[in-house]
Amino acid sequence: MSEMTDLTGRPGQPGLFRRNATRLVALALILGLFGFARLPTLPAAQRQALAGRFAFARTPLATPAGLRLDRTVREVHPGLKDIASWVSSVGAAVALNDLDGDGLPNDLCSVDTRLDKVLVQPAPGTGARYPLFVLDPSPLAYDARTTAPMGCLPGDFNEDGRMDLLVYYWGRPPIVFLRRDDAGPLSAASFRPLAVAPGNQIWNTNALTSADVDGDGHLDLIVGNYFPDGMRVLDAKATDGAHMHRSMSRSENGGKKHLLLWKGGTSGHEPTVEFVDVENAFDPQTTWSWTLAVGAADLDGDLLPEIYFGNDFGNDRLLHNLSTPGHPRFAVLEGRRTFTTPTSKVLGHDSFKGMGVDFADVNGDGIPDLYVSNIAQNYALEESHFVWVSTGDLKSMRRGVAPYADQGETLGLSRSGWGWDARFVDFDNDGVPEAIQAVGFMRGEKNRWPELHELAMGNDNNMNHPAAWPHFWPGDDLSGHLHDPFFVRARDGRYYDLAAEMGFDDAHVSRGLAIADVDGDGRLDFAVANQWETSWFFHNASPHAGTWLELVPRLPALEGRSRPAVGAEVAVTLPDGRRRVAQVDGGSGHSGKRAPEVHFGLGSLNPATPLRVDVRWRDGQGRPRATTLRLTPGRHTLVLGAPAPPQLPQTAAGKDLVKPAAATAATGKAG
Repeated sequence: MSEMTDLTGRPGQPGLFRRNATRLVALALILGLFGFARLPTLPAAQRQALAGRFAFARTPLATPAGLRLDRTVREVHPGLKDIASWVSSVGAAVALNDLDGDGLPNDLCSVDTRLDKVLVQPAPGTGARYPLFVLDPSPLAYDARTTAPMGCLPGDFNEDGRMDLLVYYWGRPPIVFLRRDDAGPLSAASFRPLAVAPGNQIWNTNALTSADVDGDGHLDLIVGNYFPDGMRVLDAKATDGAHMHRSMSRSENGGKKHLLLWKGGTSGHEPTVEFVDVENAFDPQTTWSWTLAVGAADLDGDLLPEIYFGNDFGNDRLLHNLSTPGHPRFAVLEGRRTFTTPTSKVLGHDSFKGMGVDFADVNGDGIPDLYVSNIAQNYALEESHFVWVSTGDLKSMRRGVAPYADQGETLGLSRSGWGWDARFVDFDNDGVPEAIQAVGFMRGEKNRWPELHELAMGNDNNMNHPAAWPHFWPGDDLSGHLHDPFFVRARDGRYYDLAAEMGFDDAHVSRGLAIADVDGDGRLDFAVANQWETSWFFHNASPHAGTWLELVPRLPALEGRSRPAVGAEVAVTLPDGRRRVAQVDGGSGHSGKRAPEVHFGLGSLNPATPLRVDVRWRDGQGRPRATTLRLTPGRHTLVLGAPAPPQLPQTAAGKDLVKPAAATAATGKAG
């Protein structure tokens, strides 16, 4: 038998070749996996060219004069004091809407956590139409020592044609501030505060949206509480117990989900509205999860909104709406796993953090897709943001299957940081939405990720006990030095973060994102609510705005006025036959609220081109309705439900081709 030799020909080492070969294979595998894990990049010239399509003027939101703005933590329950900064990490919020009735969504309602107050003011640059004011909950019982606002949702809740404001809190149930019929500029006295549930309860709400859940033609409220109902989270003198999540991946010991069905309302100087809290509206897992985001949109085309709950430390939940008027009913939808799909990439089976949700048709099939924020930061909790893209198999929803697959990684949107609100917005009107996110958690100088990793890898039984958590105090840092990404889709189909090229890469700790075209110029603007720091408004001054169609669907209200047609669905058919769809949103997300309008970027389309516009909605009696219009690009207010007059001849771009039944006076100009 011949003697074996190594690679150099020396005898006596028969395993050396095998060992070297194994090492080479391992090295090749490591290098291959490294290349697979790395995100694709764009050349600098292409990045600059993409960024050059956008421009924004940034203005800070005003605050009341004479108040201190240096607070960075709240007083909390004695059992939570060692994690006070963690508990104090939410509350910043912002909404854009038309509060003063001038026809444009140019009013801001925001929560500044440094003050724990709800501020109302005109959007910067839209005129000093009224002075900044603070919403006043008196004469309702309100203890500022143990209560803090978490968000502001505009809506016409008593259906009188005037916009109201619904504020949700930690420490008590939400309060709706109903607009009085008094004349004069907006002020705190313009609103009457009313509790939407008995005020002696303690709710800790972090997500709230409105939608016609049961299909009766009226707006209902979907309330996502975080800490358990009854827990005195912000009471530094509390003597009852306090606990945290049950586990890192399946926590179902949190705040209750409430469904408040609309029962009636009146207008006048002392307006009223009534909601009924539906007992056992949702299944137990949905009911007791720790919710940070909630969204509602019709996914199957029946004009009933499905509901998505984004849950912390547990499975998100998508509910198929099977309700009838006065009788809400839901079925849980879950995705199906394939051989190559990780469990947490299956809708309804994730163990991530669920902190934002938005809807848009990303793949152009006419079905809304979902953009969901989690934690996705290098060297932190490397989870993944989701982009649940429709498979088109809507019939499978009848079998309890969610017809969605995550394409966040393929689209380039799966990674950024500790995410909160996430929005798809077409800022340059090219017909392809950009994606923006609010990111960051707790800013300081001492990196506490190693300690949080220890908690995450430890026994789940530790999670429930605040004393087993690492200390999180002022000065500690968790993802506190990130920038809010601004993703733009390139020709290769992927999204790339161009915040640095646009001058947006300064670090912030952000929470809410509000979207609206505040001046009717066809370019969507946005506001960002930051935690424990100044919040900002971004006015869109993009040099290449393109052609656009902006619709404001409304329903008849009292005394000839109208109210937002939340849930109305709009489809625009382009000359080449492609269809674009959108729905009027009632407040989906974490703590940012977009205006109840729909916007379509039309690229280089001739602004005089008439377009087919199909609108579907439920009227005030809950009956499904539909109409088809011919509109030219521009801004149009659509008053739905009146008898349609004969079609009028085409007029200049940006004007309406039909009158009150479908489109009243246009505002703004074509692109």
